Amino acid sequence: MLFETWTLYVVTVLALMSTPGPSQLLMLTNSGVHGFRRSLATATGDLSANALQMLAAGLGLAAIIAASATALTVIKWAGVAYLIWLGVRMIRRAKPDETVAQRSQKEISLKNLWLQGFLTSAANPKAVVFFAALFPQFIVSDIPFWPQFLILSATYIVMDGLFLSAYGLGSTWVVRRFKGSARVWIERIGGSFMIGAAVLLGLKSISRQ
Repeated sequence: MLFETWTLYVVTVLALMSTPGPSQLLMLTNSGVHGFRRSLATATGDLSANALQMLAAGLGLAAIIAASATALTVIKWAGVAYLIWLGVRMIRRAKPDETVAQRSQKEISLKNLWLQGFLTSAANPKAVVFFAALFPQFIVSDIPFWPQFLILSATYIVMDGLFLSAYGLGSTWVVRRFKGSARVWIERIGGSFMIGAAVLLGLKSISRQ
């Protein structure tokens, strides 16, 4: 792969990542509530789903998913329901009168944090179609496919991981600077953002029917 092609790909991905989505908002919330280190499990879950979606795109499954309107609809609405449930749960957990001991008793496991990140990303089945449409723009036909595919995939995962880490570190900084009240408001705002993202996804699905 030519360096110029790779550079153009990086610029394109930066533009695509400039607007935060549900995964970034989830990372923002979990980092503020559970701390940056623990929230890395959420980022890992998100990137794991991305890796599987890229692999599916590379193996040619995008056409199968795109052709199955029923499967897309079912997975899409399941994702919307999950995001709403997650947002409501975040808001209900935000209690300003909780002590540190009470919060530590409710500390969520790393497995659940990973699962949140994985399901939030995997809830968007069209990501497979997205990767299947994005990668060919930067793949040269007279060069072996898989080395180029792996470079594009690894670049995307690294960039996404850096974006998620930036959101997480920023959220942690705000919590430390403004102490206890910031944690509560980040959880409330994050939960509201998750519900809002779910509503937008649902409205987009209805408008395309």
